[in-house]
Amino acid sequence: MKEVRAAFGRYWPLTRGDRGRLAVILGCVMASALAETASILLFARLTDHALQAGSLSAFWGPAGAWLAVAVLGALVGYLGNSLAVRTAEAFVLRLRARVFRHIQDLPPDFFQRHRRGDLVERLTGDVEAIEQLVVSGVVGTFSAVFSALFYSVAALWLRWDLALATFVLAPLFLLAARRFAGRVKKAAQDERVADGAITSVVEESLGNVLLTQTYDRRADEERRLDREARAWLRASVRGARLTELYEQFVEVAETLCVLAVIGLGVWEISAGRMTLGQLLAFAAFIGYLYPPVRSLGQLGLTLTAATAGAQRLGEILDARPAVTEPVAPAREWPVRGQVTVRGAGFRYPGSGRTALTDVSFTAGPGELVVVTGPSGAGKSTVAKLLLRLYDPTAGVLSLDGVPLTALPLRFLRENVALLPQETLILRGTIRENIACGRPGATDAETEAAARSAAAHDFITELPDGYDTVVAPGTAALSGGQLKRIAIARAMLRAAPVLILDEPTAGLDSVSARKVVQPLRRLMAGRTTIVITHDLSLAPDADRVVVLDGGRLVETGTHDELLAHGGTYATLATPVPEATVPV
Repeated sequence: MKEVRAAFGRYWPLTRGDRGRLAVILGCVMASALAETASILLFARLTDHALQAGSLSAFWGPAGAWLAVAVLGALVGYLGNSLAVRTAEAFVLRLRARVFRHIQDLPPDFFQRHRRGDLVERLTGDVEAIEQLVVSGVVGTFSAVFSALFYSVAALWLRWDLALATFVLAPLFLLAARRFAGRVKKAAQDERVADGAITSVVEESLGNVLLTQTYDRRADEERRLDREARAWLRASVRGARLTELYEQFVEVAETLCVLAVIGLGVWEISAGRMTLGQLLAFAAFIGYLYPPVRSLGQLGLTLTAATAGAQRLGEILDARPAVTEPVAPAREWPVRGQVTVRGAGFRYPGSGRTALTDVSFTAGPGELVVVTGPSGAGKSTVAKLLLRLYDPTAGVLSLDGVPLTALPLRFLRENVALLPQETLILRGTIRENIACGRPGATDAETEAAARSAAAHDFITELPDGYDTVVAPGTAALSGGQLKRIAIARAMLRAAPVLILDEPTAGLDSVSARKVVQPLRRLMAGRTTIVITHDLSLAPDADRVVVLDGGRLVETGTHDELLAHGGTYATLATPVPEATVPV
């Protein structure tokens, strides 16, 4: 119960906007329980005064009252249940939005440690489990408690001595629930982990279907899915068996209680101390009493299982973003584009290796700076620091002399644009993909950016033009065409600082040549930092920065570094083709 209380206390504040509705729902629950109680008492009266006496005149009064109570109970029940569904779904919506908002602020290494499919499961199944704990759990507990209370009071009012005798067995239900709770929670945890694993396998397999087909990995992927599915099956069956065992135990105990009541009632009627109507009403109250008590025990199992989802979701919410908004942000200004990296050092979280050590360079407005070096030299880390995906562990990065850590993230990323190595495409139209570079851009501005990126002609040749729908991994456009759409997006953003990460990676020489000219237009007048192995832009660079092992080993112009004969000269020298004997 301690874990249940902790999880409840953590997520209960999210109901703040719906507590008025919750109060109405709980009022409806009380009214429904009162209506049920009144109906049973009216049934007893009808039995004693109309049925046993065979009096039709005595029938109409209790019957009319019973019908009125039933109609009122139905209206109240409809209102309460409708509001309960609305409140539960609103809570799920609010919690999912909060987790999704938080997860978007987490650093890249978080997503490297967690499978995407498992994160999807946490945003769906685990969120719904927490709703069972916080909203449905509150309503269910309140309903069970008040129903049990009203039926108990009514039974005591009819025959307090018989009621006390039957109440003795009620704690059996709660005791049984406590005995089952630990094993149910373990099964629920295993089932949720297996759910996430299944989603991950499916997501990874679909995302790498080309690898699966070309390397004939179908059987391997099927075995992977079967392994995770069997783990889910074992956990699911174990949880279902435990729950079913509890329910059947309670069913038998409840039958024993009802039989005991009827037996005692028959004895009381034979002694003239109880009427048939009273016995039927008393038996009804006891029969109505045990389901709420049983549901309290079942609810305990459900809440215990829900804590598994709460713990998994808590792992996301407890993960801290690598960067935060400045406490006292600098005032915004028209950015010129002077980028300064001074003594930058960095180590990725959990890594034993330093990615950057004492790296310094500058890039002024209108300048082109190429950052190059062998694989693993730390080039892409520089881009991540400039966009504040991480903050340096040593040194300072600044924009126009203002440290990046003093800038609001929105302002920084409006003025420093990244064209990543992987061409990122959203599911939507080509127009929407370009326009996301600057929300609110007009169609004319979007098309102007496409023209500058040499994308307008091939877009207009498509059947639906700018309204052609594309998606990640689309085969409708070539890699070079997708790259030009990404360039158009960056042009539309018009940020004074531009970072290009391997802008021609994955393109053949023809496609690369088609992309270079739009890239030159994109770079014109901007501070441009190109992170690349491809040194075709290096001769035009104002400065080339060479990294190796996370350290700055050379800096200068293309010609100066070639003449120096160091690391850059080695990188820039073409590798001779091997001669294969015929």
